[in-house]
Amino acid sequence: MSRLLDFTPYIQPPAERPPEVLVVLDLEGRQVATLEPPPHFLEVVRVDLVRRAYLSALSARFQPKGVYEGAGKEHSCESAGVGLGIARIPRHKGSLWPRGCFAPGTRGGRRAHPPRVEKKLHEKINRKEKNLAIRSAIAATAYRSWVTARGHLVDRQLPLVVVEDVEKVSKTRDVRKIFQALGLWSDVERAARRVRIRAGKGKRRGRRYKEPKSVLVVVGNPEAPLIKAARNLPGVDVVSVDKLNILLLAPGGVPGRLTLWTSAAVERLRSLYD
Repeated sequence: MSRLLDFTPYIQPPAERPPEVLVVLDLEGRQVATLEPPPHFLEVVRVDLVRRAYLSALSARFQPKGVYEGAGKEHSCESAGVGLGIARIPRHKGSLWPRGCFAPGTRGGRRAHPPRVEKKLHEKINRKEKNLAIRSAIAATAYRSWVTARGHLVDRQLPLVVVEDVEKVSKTRDVRKIFQALGLWSDVERAARRVRIRAGKGKRRGRRYKEPKSVLVVVGNPEAPLIKAARNLPGVDVVSVDKLNILLLAPGGVPGRLTLWTSAAVERLRSLYD
């Protein structure tokens, strides 16, 4: 195990056997078929690699910022030199003892060390490392110990796989009935109870509420009606399997998100993230 794990505050759950078969459930929660698990579910859960990929994906969203190059430098000013008993900073012209300008620390002057757009904000990661981290985060969704260590509430065998028909659901009330049948609704209620107002100035900057993460639904069709039907539920995310990323699979860099897979998504997964 990596030395990074010795210093991480995250819980390390006990080891479990990888799933030998995937049980496919219908919309009522009854077993209707079985699938052979893709190799992604058999990967070793590498917390250190997941954390590294998460920081890389998070930093890719940072917006470069800088200042105008001429800020604080557009005054007509110059230094009077030595011999006058005053600081040699540049000063405005036009009076005997004009106030300073241009120099850092003066009124209207330039900043000493302003932010620059040239600064490297993105923590890059190798492509193979990123794909291995995604496979590792996918594997964590198949272990109940990893999922419950994140705080999710689930009482079913993992990973949860449901028939492809769920992708055709277009009403939120129908999604609620399906989640109740699959034993996922208690986790959505947990997220709803913990929605809270943000502390600090962010509450008046368009991000007033903080919402915990709940169920992640992975579908095979990127235009499935389920995407719109479930997106308003607290903490629930719906994503196409082609657009899976580490920010959705391991929020906060912690693997083990409660995930619901459709059978079509599992079949499509076999050819992705190699």
